[in-house]
Amino acid sequence: MQTRQAVDYVHNIVRESGTSFYWAMRLLPQKKRDAIFAVYAFCREVDDIADAPGEELNKLRLLADWRLEIDRLFCGCPKLPVSIALVGPVKKFRLRKETFLAVIEGMELDARPSVRIPTITALEEYCDRVACAVGRLSNQIFGVDENLGEPVAVALGYALQLTNILRDLHEDAEENRLYIPDEMLSARGIKSPDVKCIISHPNFPEICGELATITRKNFQDAELALSRCNRKQMVPAIMMMQNYSRILDKLIKRGWRRLGEPVSLSRAQKMWLIMRYALF
Repeated sequence: MQTRQAVDYVHNIVRESGTSFYWAMRLLPQKKRDAIFAVYAFCREVDDIADAPGEELNKLRLLADWRLEIDRLFCGCPKLPVSIALVGPVKKFRLRKETFLAVIEGMELDARPSVRIPTITALEEYCDRVACAVGRLSNQIFGVDENLGEPVAVALGYALQLTNILRDLHEDAEENRLYIPDEMLSARGIKSPDVKCIISHPNFPEICGELATITRKNFQDAELALSRCNRKQMVPAIMMMQNYSRILDKLIKRGWRRLGEPVSLSRAQKMWLIMRYALF
């Protein structure tokens, strides 16, 4: 496959994903836009492997294939469309091999038939792999100084992923997944092996409230870190922060006893964010 075809391929993945940040990313200069689309497509590919139905061994085999593909990418001989599209960005923006591998490592946890997180430290490590690592790749593409960008990647990565975890509690329970650390559950006297029993326990809302407080603090830290950066460079990150912080607000307002009640931003709210932070 030729490079232009590969770039068109990743653009199509992003466009069809329905992400509300498609138009914000489109406003980036072409080379940065092509690069961020390729990174997004890579994340989408490995995430789809982890989330797809099927045997754990087969998922791990497919993720191992991606490890080999990342090796080929950094040796200059990729085979897959997404990694072919990444060749230029890796060279131009000096994207790091270990950051791509960190994302894959995070997806290997999600590929398991059941997910449990033992400690808060383990949760932070998971968030670092699946979210902060993506922030690091994005910062390199945006052209942010690493000393300024790293605090954004960490704080915003934690905030986004914790919001996802709080939003998807009911859906994850259906897949036998729980990302709330066991040590937080034990501290509230929750020790059931059954995820659905855990999230319906009368003490579980207290844990969600505690985690929501931690998440809000991470958003505040991210906002402070972003204030030290060139905001024009960081428009997509700012939009992610604004979008997800509003989702967290809605989750807190809904409460933690109606976990099956979905929370999201309306199309009008998303368009307002695009108009405010991307166009203006």
